[in-house]
Amino acid sequence: MRTVQLNIPDSLDLKDYDFSMIVAAKLYEEAKLSAGQAAEIVGLSKRAFIEMLGKYGVSVFSDSITDLHSDITNA
Repeated sequence: MRTVQLNIPDSLDLKDYDFSMIVAAKLYEEAKLSAGQAAEIVGLSKRAFIEMLGKYGVSVFSDSITDLHSDITNA
């Protein structure tokens, strides 16, 4: 895993955990990371990460019609 260093203004008043969660949640939402990969970035279990997504405005459920059809077929 690589490390990225970012400089954010102190006035943002954002804890490191919240910043990590925002980035991981967004990458999960855009299907760039799996829930497990995103959880690893934040240092949470997959279950805990999924439970926290709503707090950061991300749904566990996909908006994709293709995903919906696939879910129905697999149900």
